[in-house]
Amino acid sequence: MSGGIAVAAAVLVAATAFGLWRRWRDGRMRAVDDGRLRSGDLGAELGERATLVQFSTAFCAPCRTTRRILDEVAGMVDGVVHVEVDAEANLDLVRRLEIVRTPTVLVLDAGGRIVRRASGAPRKIDVIAALGTAVT
Repeated sequence: MSGGIAVAAAVLVAATAFGLWRRWRDGRMRAVDDGRLRSGDLGAELGERATLVQFSTAFCAPCRTTRRILDEVAGMVDGVVHVEVDAEANLDLVRRLEIVRTPTVLVLDAGGRIVRRASGAPRKIDVIAALGTAVT
């Protein structure tokens, strides 16, 4: 009986640790150098100064919040556009960029280079800060 309790306790500790790690990482913008994207990759024109790319799916509830945030931020800065990509309809691009969940947000500089990335719904202040590094 004590072996079963030990296993249950170990599973509980592991699940709690994973949950805390995921909560800490969710929506955080992190610096990356994942290559470049072009207008043809996204099916839309890149912004003159920067582009906010959002990978979404139809059933993704946090994608609606992310869409609103990215639209607001793009509207605040001239030359910045928000492009939403349907992950299900663009599986080759999703695989190439290793998108594993939605929403995933990429911040591109004027040349299309991916400079920041977040999995999960980012906070508005984090998007603004990430955009600041892309437009400098």
